[in-house]
Amino acid sequence: MNELKTSVNVGPDHIPEILPILPIVDTNLFPKMVIPLVLMQDDAIQLIDETMAGSRILGLLLSRRSDVDTRHSIKDLHKIGTVAMILKMAKMEDNKVQLLIQGLSRFKVSEYIQGKAYMQARIDVLESRNITRDKETRALMSNIVEQYENIVSLSPGLPAEIGGMVKSIQEPDILADMVASTINAPILEKQGVLELLDVKRRLKKVTRLVNDQLEILEMGSKIQTQVKEDMDKRQREYYLRQQLKAIKEELGETGDESVEIDEYRSNIADRDLPEAAAKEADRELKRLSRMHPSSSEYIVASTYLDWIVSLPWNDKSEDRLDIKEAKRVLNQDHYGLEKPKKRILEYLAVRKLKNDSKGPILCFSGPPGTGKTSLGRSIARALDRKFVRIALGGMRDEAEIRGHRRTYVGALPGRIIQEIRRAGTNNPVFMLDEIDKVDSSYHGDPSSALLEVLDPEQNFSFTDHYMDVPFDLSDVIFLTTANVLHTIPAPLRDRMEVLELSGYTEDEKLKIATRYLIPRQRTANGLTASHIQITPGAVKDIISGYTRESGLRNLEREIGSVCRGVAAKVAEDEVESVKIWKKDLHAYLGPVRNMPENGSTISVPGVVVGLAWTPTGGDILFVEATAMKGSKGLTLTGQLGDVMKESATTAMSFIRSNAAKLDIKESFFDEHDIHIHVPAGAIPKDGPSAGVTMLTALTSLITGKPVKKRLAMTGEITLRGDVLPVGGIKEKVIAAHRAGIRSLILPKWNEKDMEDIPENVKEKIEFNFTDKMYSVIKSALD
Repeated sequence: MNELKTSVNVGPDHIPEILPILPIVDTNLFPKMVIPLVLMQDDAIQLIDETMAGSRILGLLLSRRSDVDTRHSIKDLHKIGTVAMILKMAKMEDNKVQLLIQGLSRFKVSEYIQGKAYMQARIDVLESRNITRDKETRALMSNIVEQYENIVSLSPGLPAEIGGMVKSIQEPDILADMVASTINAPILEKQGVLELLDVKRRLKKVTRLVNDQLEILEMGSKIQTQVKEDMDKRQREYYLRQQLKAIKEELGETGDESVEIDEYRSNIADRDLPEAAAKEADRELKRLSRMHPSSSEYIVASTYLDWIVSLPWNDKSEDRLDIKEAKRVLNQDHYGLEKPKKRILEYLAVRKLKNDSKGPILCFSGPPGTGKTSLGRSIARALDRKFVRIALGGMRDEAEIRGHRRTYVGALPGRIIQEIRRAGTNNPVFMLDEIDKVDSSYHGDPSSALLEVLDPEQNFSFTDHYMDVPFDLSDVIFLTTANVLHTIPAPLRDRMEVLELSGYTEDEKLKIATRYLIPRQRTANGLTASHIQITPGAVKDIISGYTRESGLRNLEREIGSVCRGVAAKVAEDEVESVKIWKKDLHAYLGPVRNMPENGSTISVPGVVVGLAWTPTGGDILFVEATAMKGSKGLTLTGQLGDVMKESATTAMSFIRSNAAKLDIKESFFDEHDIHIHVPAGAIPKDGPSAGVTMLTALTSLITGKPVKKRLAMTGEITLRGDVLPVGGIKEKVIAAHRAGIRSLILPKWNEKDMEDIPENVKEKIEFNFTDKMYSVIKSALD
C-alpha cells in the first residue's frame, strides 16, 4: 500500500534534466507518496547502483505490459510518470534489491537517450494547474473526504488512522493524489489520475473512483449480510458461489449458470446431436445447473456431458472409392488372401453405386499368424478410414461391451463407445479380435451383448448402458477374427460373414518372406540390404526345418534371429556383408528342430498316411496296424478321442462283414488280436476324417498288401460302405504337398473344394475322388 510520508522535499530546480527511467508494473507512485519496490532484473539493479552513487533521483513510468520478467521497450511505457527519490536501498541474498522510494513530482518524457544498459530520458517537470480553493473545489474535497471515511470503515485492510490523515490535508492536489493512491482502483484508472494536471478535473475523476469503490464495498457488505445466514463453516466454496450469484442478481444479469455450464450448452448446440441425445443432454444439463459443484452427483453429470458432446455423432470420414487404388494398397500390404480382398473391393463397388449402403460384418477365421489382424489395418488404409481394435480374448463381463449404468460409482461406457470416441469418426474399421475366445461369467455373457453390435438390423440404434441413448453403428465396418468357429455361439456366428484364411504353402511363405518379412526384420535390427542376404534355399530350410505352422509368426521370429546374429557380427566389425546359405543356418539357429514330414517311404503292410486338420493348419499322421495271436481283440492307442475310436470300430465291422468280398479268411479274426496305433501319442486326436485311413490300414494288414507309395487319404466312413465329406481340405492338401505326397484319396463331395487349392499344388498331386469304401481300398493297395 502507498504510504504518506514527509521525508524529502526537492524542488523542480533540483531535479536533473536527464533521468534514468525505471519501468514499473501493477503499481503507481504519486507525488508525496512512498512505496516499497523489489527489483531482480540485472539492468534495473545496475540503474539503482548508478543512481545511488549520484543524485538518488530517477523516473518511474508505468508499463503497459504486466510481465515482471519481460524486458520493456519504449513503446510499452506511458509518457507521463513520477520523479522519485530513493530513500532506502537493501540488497538481499537472492540477488534482489529492495527499495523504499518517494514520489517528488510529475514529469513527461520529451525524448529517450541511448548509451546505457537501462533507459534514460530527457524530461519536463509538470506542475499542477488551477490550484484554487473556490466553492466547487471545497465541495469536491469535502465529498471525497466523506466518502473516503466510509471506504475506510468498510475496508479492513485500511487502518482507521488514515481517514484522519486525509481529513487533515488542505491542498486539493495532494488530497486527490493521496486518495487515488490508497483506494483499490484499477491501475490504468490511477494512471489517468496521474496524467491529469488540472486539479479540478483530477478531483472529479477521484470522486468517481471513490464512488465506484464505495458502491462495490457496500454491495459486498450487502451480499455478505444476505448470504451469511446460510453459510456453513465447512462450505466456504459454496459461500463464495452464493456471493457470485448475489452479485449477478444485483447487476441485473439473467441466468445463474457457471461458465462451465455455458460451455456445455454451447457445445451441445454446436454438435447437432440426434433428437434423443439432445433431449438427454438438456435434461442432464438442467440437473447440473441445480447441483453444488462439490457434490458427487455434479461429477457424474459433468462426466456424462463430456462423453455426450465428445462422441462423433455426425463426423464421418470420406471413403476412398478408387477401387484400383484400394486394390493396389491391399496387394501391397498382403500376399494372397484373395477372398477377403475380393469381398472388400465388392463392398467398395457397391458403396460407389449406392452411398447409403451399410458396412459389412466379416469374420476372418484361420490359424494364428495368417495375417487376420494386419489385414484389418490394411482394409482401413485402403478405404482411408480410421482403424480401431479391441481384444476380446478372456473378456467375461457384458459391461465391457455395453458399459455400466450410471448408478454405479466410476461407471464408464463400454469399449465399443470408447473406441468410437477415440477414432473421432462414426464409420471406422472396427476390429473385434479373438472373438472365439470370449468367456462368460456371473457378470454376464459378452457374446450375447455382441449380438446387437453385429446385427445390421439392430446396430443403427446401439444403446450403451452408460450413454442410455441410441448410437448409430450401421456405417462401421466390423471385422472379427477367430482361430476356430465352433466355440462361437451359433446366433453370433450367424450374424457374420465368415471368410476362411487358410495356411500358406511353402512357395507362398517363400514369397512373403522375401517381400515382407526379411526387409522388415532387416530394418528392425538396424541392417541394410548390403549387410545381409538370405538365399531362397536358406529360407526354405528355415520354413521346413525350424518352423511348423500355417502362419508366419515363427518364420519371422527365426528370420529375426538370423538378422540379430548378423547384426552382432557387423557391430563388432567382424564382417561388412553376409550371405546366408543353407549350411550357415546351424550357426544362427542351432540344429534342425523338425523331423521331416516324409510320407513317401512307407512300404509296410498296415501303415497308411492320413491327413489331419488342426487349429494351426493341416498335418499328416500315420495310422499303424499290427496283428498278434489272440481272439477278436481290438486295441487302440495314441490318445484317440471317442469319435476316432468309433471310426476304428466301424472300419473293423465293415471289413468283418465284407470279408469274402475283400478276399479275407473268416478265421483270421478268431485267431488274432489287432492293435491300431497313431504316433505322437502325447497329442490328443479326434474326429471322423481318419475313417478311410483306418479302413485302409486294417485291410492292408490283413491282406498283407502294402499301400502305394506317396499316397495319403482322408474321409469319414459308414457301415454301408460310403465315404462322407470332411472339412479342412485346403489345409490338409497343403500339408500333404509339404510332406512329399503325390497322390490323394478324397471324398467325392469335397471335389468342390479344389478351387481353393493353389495351382502349383494341384499340378504336383494326383487327386482321386470317391464315395465308396471299396474304391478307396482298390485305389490304395498295390
